[in-house]
Formats: sequence, C-alpha cells, structure tokens
Amino acid sequence: MLCSFVPMECVDEIQGSITHSYVRSVNEVSKGYTYFTDGDVLFAKITPCMENGKCTIANNLKNGIGFGSTEFHVIRAGKDTLPKWVFYFLRQDHIRKSLQRRMTGSAGQQRVPKEAIAELLLPLPPLSEQKRMVAVLEKADRLRRLRRYALELSDTFLQSVFLDMFGDPVTNPKGWDKAFIGEVGEIQGGLQVSTQRNKYTLKAPYLRVANVYRDRLELSEVKIIGLTENEYQRVRLEQGDILIIEGHGNSAEIGRCAIWNGSIGRCVHQNHLIRFRPNQDLVLSEFVSRYINSHTGRKYFQEASNTTSGLNTISTSVVAECPIPIPPITVQRKYQTVVHAYKQIHIQQNESLRQAEHLFQCLLHESFSLG
Repeated sequence: MLCSFVPMECVDEIQGSITHSYVRSVNEVSKGYTYFTDGDVLFAKITPCMENGKCTIANNLKNGIGFGSTEFHVIRAGKDTLPKWVFYFLRQDHIRKSLQRRMTGSAGQQRVPKEAIAELLLPLPPLSEQKRMVAVLEKADRLRRLRRYALELSDTFLQSVFLDMFGDPVTNPKGWDKAFIGEVGEIQGGLQVSTQRNKYTLKAPYLRVANVYRDRLELSEVKIIGLTENEYQRVRLEQGDILIIEGHGNSAEIGRCAIWNGSIGRCVHQNHLIRFRPNQDLVLSEFVSRYINSHTGRKYFQEASNTTSGLNTISTSVVAECPIPIPPITVQRKYQTVVHAYKQIHIQQNESLRQAEHLFQCLLHESFSLG
C-alpha cells in the first residue's frame, strides 16, 4: 500500500500547511517514522522548529495515511473537537512559549516532551461554537498570509527594476564600462573584538554579522566596543556606507551586504564586516549594494571565499577585485529614486503585516479565553 511521506522541511511555519509530500510504500517507511492519518495535527517538538511555529493539519494523504519526521508530535482530535480548533490553539504565541520552557535535552537538540502537550488545557466549547470561531480565525489568518505574500512579492520588485534599468550584469547587454570595486570607492576592514578592549575609556556602538543581512539591517541588539581615537576615525561609519559580510559558516551568506542608514550615532564595525564607501561621483550605494546582492555578486564572493575550520571568509582584496559595471551616474540616480520610494512603501507594508499578525494573535487569545 502507498502512503504520503512528510519530512519536517515540508511543513511551512508561516502558512501552517504542508507545502508538498512524497508517495512512499508503507513497508518502506512504517519503521523509524511517525505515523498519522487525515485530520491529525502535526506539531514540531524540536528546537527551533517548535519556536518557529511548525504546525499543520494532515489532509489529502495518499490512502488517508502518512508517515513523517520523528520530530512531530501527533495530536488527534476527539469526536467533540475540530482538528482546526486544536491547530489554532497551538498557533498561539504564548502556548509555544510555555512549551519552550518545558523543553528537555542538550543545547540544539531540545524537544518538547509528550507530557507537556498532554497537560495543556484546551477550552472545549460546543462544536457549533468551535466552527463559528474557527471561521473567524480563518479570515484573520488569511489576511495575515495575504499581507505577508504581498511583502514577499514586493521584495522581488527592486531586482526586476534593476535588471530593466541596468541589464543582466553577466552579459552586460547595455555595454556599460567596467571597473573593480576598489577603483570606485574606499574599502576598510573592521576592529577585532577582544576582552583587551575593555580597558579603553572611549566606547562606541559597533555592528557585527548579526546586524547585517541582504538589503536590510537588524539593529535590535547593538553591542559596545572599546577603541582608540585613531581606530574610531578609521572605522567610523557614515550614512551610505555598504557593510559586507567577511566571514560566515554558510558560504552562500558570504558577501551579503546592506547600506548603513546612519540611525545610530558614532557607530563603528567589527572585523567580520568590510566597509565600502563609494565615490559618489562614480557609483551610488543603492546600485552597488543591489549588484553585490545579485546572483552575479553572490557567485563571485562564494567562489572567491576561503574555508578555514568551517568558516568561509573573504578579504578586503577580494572585495576590491570584484568586477562591477559602471552605468552613467544619471541612470543610477533614477534607480536611487525608485529605491527610496520603494522603502517608504515597504515600511507601510511591514506595518500592515505587523497589525495583521497582532490582530490574529489577539483573536486567538480571545477565542481560547472565551472557549
């Protein structure tokens, strides 16, 4: 007999759905995998999948049965309980946080024990009331997902505009002049972090790898470093500087970059970030950043990186020798205008998503508080 096979990676934590599954024979997977049937709720037990919200309802399984990751808890609703009522109950942030506190095991391999799930108190109103509240939650969930989908679509917009205005960097169909990045701006390494720096009286906020992603900054946690005045002058950041990842365990993340927005005064950067300060008579930050983060830029830095003890690294000379097309500055300014307008829209979309997520969690809390 055939059945569906669902690995952990096939469960989407945002959509709360199974993105795809595989058809396997029951004999092939009946030993060593978790069994479930149509209507069962699958809940990830292992970190970080549990905290990220991997939870779904198994539906449309081959012959109504499935097997999957041993890291799933399987919850089967009783005759007086809707599977979607259980599913939405487990989607609550505070439920996952309470389960996180009960995890056992070593770091990186912590799991939610079965008894922690079994001891959760699930409100159980009549089926008619469950159906009514599930319908409301489905609408709020759909709005949340649509907001997120709109945000994901907008993320592809700038790349489309870039290709339309500048062409494919590989084939360079518009015949732009080319140069090395080191010829069109200043490149600077950062400060090495050590306990010895605690003795310096001069302190400054500094950016590290955890603060810099592709085309965005994450500034919720910015650390402080001790340094000399000469070091400060050498590695201080100016608005419009491009920060490039120098070292990462994942070779695909080498060279990822973002533009410094100047939101923190007197900020510097550590040595795992390389700073590029463009000569704005030749190139603009928005163009260079998008180029480095494009498929062409990623491929260059990935191939140019060295691997030592599991860490992939590039040097300032690798950055300097990265080839880049140089479109007319007037064309780059037009692209810059588009980027600035896009960022304003992106801020609004992020706020809309935040409100939709907040509404969804509020409705979840209200539904199960009243249930």
